[in-house]
Amino acid sequence: MIRRHPLAEQAAEELLRRIGSGEWALGAKLPGETTLAAQLGVGRSTIREAVRELAGRRVLESRQGAGVFVIALQAAEDWDKVLRKADITDVLEGRLAIETEGARLAATRRTPADLKNFRYTLADRRRAAVKAPDDWYIEADLAFHRAVVTAAHNAVLTELFDTFVPRIRRAMIDMLKLDEEHRHRHDQAAHEAIADAIRAKDPDLAAARSREHLSAVRSSMN
Repeated sequence: MIRRHPLAEQAAEELLRRIGSGEWALGAKLPGETTLAAQLGVGRSTIREAVRELAGRRVLESRQGAGVFVIALQAAEDWDKVLRKADITDVLEGRLAIETEGARLAATRRTPADLKNFRYTLADRRRAAVKAPDDWYIEADLAFHRAVVTAAHNAVLTELFDTFVPRIRRAMIDMLKLDEEHRHRHDQAAHEAIADAIRAKDPDLAAARSREHLSAVRSSMN
């Protein structure tokens, strides 16, 4: 019987354990709320909340008029947890996918406001690279890269980049500690080149320059 709180979370974990143990196979229909509530010693509302949680974790699926079915035998790992555990190379490869396509789209969709944002963020980055502490420099660098992604005007790419930001920030802190020659502070020209390609409405060049820049950063870690 479930005795600790929060009940819904405890109930979800118990259902997940029973699915993992083979009690319900992939595609199987779960017993009804009343049966599960009696088995776990909780209320039906707690079971409903537990099912919603597991549906969000892509383990269960509620089908109107049919019931609740098992669609996976284990929960997908939480995205934030995946990012926290990712190493620097994984983060850079993720950035390559997001920012290369972001730069490509930005070259065809950028607005005058986006171009103004490029000017501001590049100027801030240039100043920060010269004399600012690492944390200020990192924020200035991230602001430019986010400006590129937001200029793509694709909500999914922007959301993905924003989700990456905390892990990118930590990766940059690690990279700067290893960068005794301060090479990463001296790559302003690569950032200017990305902005110039977007300004020129050249999607292939913008994507190539973004890829070259991030690939160079990745190579510098080897």
